[in-house]
Amino acid sequence: MTADPPIPEPQRLAAARDGMVATAHGGATAAGVAILEAGGNAFDAAAAAAFALGVCEPAASGLGGQTMVLAHDATVRRTFALDGSSRAPHRATVEAFGGARGARRRGHRAATVPSTPAVLDYLREAHGSLPLAEVLQPAIELAASGYAVSPLQQALTRREVKFLRAGTAAGFFLKDGRSPLRAGAIHRQPVLSATLRRMAEHGTADFYQGEIAAAIEADMERNDGFIRRDDLAQIPLPIERRPLTGRFFGHRVFTMPPPGAGRTLIEMMNIHQHLPENRRSPDSRDGAVLLAETIRRAFLDRADRPFDPSFYTQVTEERMMKDDYARELASAIGRRYLGHGETTHLSVMDGAGNAVALTQSIENVYGACAAAPELGFLYNNYMSAFEHTDISHPYYLRPNAAPWASVAPTIVYRGRRPWMAIGSPGSERITPSILQVLIRLFNGTPPLDAVTAPRLFCSLNGRVSLEASRMRDDLPRAFDRRGFTVDRRESFSFYLGCVQLVMRGRNELIGVADPRRDGAAGGARRAKPNPSV
Repeated sequence: MTADPPIPEPQRLAAARDGMVATAHGGATAAGVAILEAGGNAFDAAAAAAFALGVCEPAASGLGGQTMVLAHDATVRRTFALDGSSRAPHRATVEAFGGARGARRRGHRAATVPSTPAVLDYLREAHGSLPLAEVLQPAIELAASGYAVSPLQQALTRREVKFLRAGTAAGFFLKDGRSPLRAGAIHRQPVLSATLRRMAEHGTADFYQGEIAAAIEADMERNDGFIRRDDLAQIPLPIERRPLTGRFFGHRVFTMPPPGAGRTLIEMMNIHQHLPENRRSPDSRDGAVLLAETIRRAFLDRADRPFDPSFYTQVTEERMMKDDYARELASAIGRRYLGHGETTHLSVMDGAGNAVALTQSIENVYGACAAAPELGFLYNNYMSAFEHTDISHPYYLRPNAAPWASVAPTIVYRGRRPWMAIGSPGSERITPSILQVLIRLFNGTPPLDAVTAPRLFCSLNGRVSLEASRMRDDLPRAFDRRGFTVDRRESFSFYLGCVQLVMRGRNELIGVADPRRDGAAGGARRAKPNPSV
């Protein structure tokens, strides 16, 4: 038997003048680069790469999920957020689940109304320059010709195999519906390719009001799901929102407003800036301890202050984003410690100055583990992201409600221009991952080193997860003495996020893809002018 050829190592660092793409998979990066080189702008490339990620990283995102965007349009010099929340179906209520927690995580009832096709097409239509069919073409070809399964993808499939076998997606992602595909095997998805081709021919409206919508409804009816044609017909177009802004060591930072987690990132940045200067380094013992408590404190505030952006009157002041509040917390943290599920992200910039940070997900790994046999994409399981007990909570499960999200796509300015687009998957580890990379970058660390440096995370209950073998050996004991619980993770842990960043250098664009997953960076070097612009 002939052995499979070795899977090439992804390109983690790239430089180019005409455009740059960093995504969680080389196939998606190539899709974005191809669109840039065909004359598309950063918005076209981001949409193409996002559609492609749904093909070659199906455990993390796809047509059945939701997409959040932070972007800068250089033509009008405007930075904006797209709240691409999915929506709870009209028939979905807490009572309808009857206390069955499992149904909120797996199966057809776990799915909210997908927003990804609507969001990506809106991004392209409103700010791009290429037709939908051209933007979708790389994803169509990738689904038809296939991609090599990575060791990480095989490991994730093994982890979720019992849920896939129990669901309706087994035939798409398991060999003979039973076993994970081996690493190096070519995974082709002809059914998904046909669905994408139909959208290219008939537009994304077909997903919500045409034959694709009819197939979704029929599949939901067969499997006791909630989504129907009337849910899909109310197309979940993204809501343009004003980004949250803050400053981090003199740089202006734009990040995702609620229901995203940008508030948490800004609070972490504010606290960190008020810590003693000689104790800010995450590579020192005291710096690592303070970083863990900064993360924990910000998440305590987020849990204590849920906020629905559609109802501003529910709070009188964004206290957790205020500088004086951060100063108080930093002082308290210093006195205390010195005295005694799955997502994907991509970042794109083009030569004209446009920038896109885009985070999308089907929530947990392999989402609901359910798929329509005629369509080939996974449904999300965002029903698990709603509050199910506190009826006064802004994210309590109600018909047409949007789920709470942990995403924080971010753009950092240097002067009056976007300098960096950055983001990460990883649920609650998203904002701490971004924070740690920014801390290192602003301390002069080169971009690749800032992304690959060891990371930590602290949960609400004080559990510190860290890449222990790459960090000081006295750290676990230091955390233990201060009342934390230590969770040792492997080097370059999948658990600790996967930052994709693109940044502007003096005469070039730099892209960095995190080695914690299958990310790759690539640059456009021969961008052609688009005659339609």
